[in-house]
Amino acid sequence: MTHKDQALQLFSEHFHCSQAVLAAFAPECGLSHEQALKLGACFGSGMRKGEVCGACTGALMVLGLLYGQSDKTDLESRQRANAVNDAMMQMFAERGGSYICNELLGCDMKTEEGIRFAREHKLFTELCPNMVALAVDILEEILTLQGGV
Repeated sequence: MTHKDQALQLFSEHFHCSQAVLAAFAPECGLSHEQALKLGACFGSGMRKGEVCGACTGALMVLGLLYGQSDKTDLESRQRANAVNDAMMQMFAERGGSYICNELLGCDMKTEEGIRFAREHKLFTELCPNMVALAVDILEEILTLQGGV
């Protein structure tokens, strides 16, 4: 099963977009499936406030785990993490129209009205899976450019 298939399967099982993307890459990141689901649990729907799309955030967590700085003297890893972060955000915005959840959904996820709008217009089942797939596609592109995992 591909990363995209795994992420879309998890999302269809009602996990958040952030959980779905991160958990699909859990083995490469040194995480268990359970750890990835727990780590990504508070980032769906733009941290439930319509901020950065959870699918994009899940991808950023993968990039951080793979390329993030963990040694204060390792400035090369900091620069690499910054570069992959910038690439993810730019490519997601260019291809998805934005990386802000409220802008993608066209409603305010901080409000009950916004959540109701998203449900009534089937945004969680019709638009959000596309964002999950997009995040995985871009993430795999970046990983390939970086020489893989």
